[in-house]
Amino acid sequence: MPAGLPEGYTPSPKEAFMNPLQVEYFRRKLVKLQGDTQEELDAMAASNIDEDDREGGQADKASASEDREFALINKDRANALLRQIEQALTRVDNGTYGYCSDTGEPISLARLEAQPTATLTIEAQAAREQAGR
Repeated sequence: MPAGLPEGYTPSPKEAFMNPLQVEYFRRKLVKLQGDTQEELDAMAASNIDEDDREGGQADKASASEDREFALINKDRANALLRQIEQALTRVDNGTYGYCSDTGEPISLARLEAQPTATLTIEAQAAREQAGR
């Protein structure tokens, strides 16, 4: 593993929150997610075929139309994720990564592990959802 992180390192709640090892761990996790998401987008672009040129009946054209719609939804989702990753990397750089944007409290390591772009604690997310109802 490159310098900065011990081999096999994973953040632990026993450590100081967002210590340099944790910050580097999540930076790398975000950069990998960014690369994987960009590869996914590139693969989508490479596989785009002009389905209107394809011969076939109405069912084939309807299926192709659904495929295009699904591809657009996936592309939008991937682009939104890339924006979230960029914002998370900015928070890493400015020292606010891992802290709830509503309360300033630490976001649990388990939540960050599962969703490294998280900006809210589970409690703050629930409060927002409750307020939205």
